[in-house]
Amino acid sequence: MKLYYSPGACSLSPHIVLREAELKFDLIKVERSKQTSDGRDFKLINPKGYVPLLELDNGEYLSEGPAIVQYIADRAPQKQLAPENGSLPRYRLQEWLNYITSELHKSYGPLFYPNTPDVYKPIVKENLAARYEFINASLAGKSYLLGNTFSVADAYLFVVTNWAGHVGLDLSKNTNVVAFQDRVRARPAVQAALEAEGLLKK
Repeated sequence: MKLYYSPGACSLSPHIVLREAELKFDLIKVERSKQTSDGRDFKLINPKGYVPLLELDNGEYLSEGPAIVQYIADRAPQKQLAPENGSLPRYRLQEWLNYITSELHKSYGPLFYPNTPDVYKPIVKENLAARYEFINASLAGKSYLLGNTFSVADAYLFVVTNWAGHVGLDLSKNTNVVAFQDRVRARPAVQAALEAEGLLKK
């Protein structure tokens, strides 16, 4: 498999999951110019124009992070990165993946866009802060979103929440979220992914 990624972007989530699953894969970096590290036009590979994109061993492509991480998890069921298909816990996992993608991931966008009016950014941060209050309460008494077992939803939450410092969003009062971030960051697979993308400070 091949993972098309940009350092620190949401593609870091499937990158972490691939390492947690201990599956064989190659990394292909996508530059801001939409050129891949091997000299191709990424928009011809993925007309959506953004990462992550997973190239499967049969040559097909799979896009959208929540779909990709579940695909990876199902390739390595022994790692227990996602509950069994068809079970209620699997739907709980999908519930979290949908919440993260719609309520967190997309909400960060305006804080990165240069054309976002400054007057709008405090509103975005206020809305994000409310979402994190819910997540903080949900993590009470648990190591991870689904309990004490790390899942693909945790990788996604970690990556998106890692953006908070870059946009000036203070999460310090959400002590369960802060502890969660530290817990996930300490995982060997996460450290390896961060290092591979040049995101670890020496």
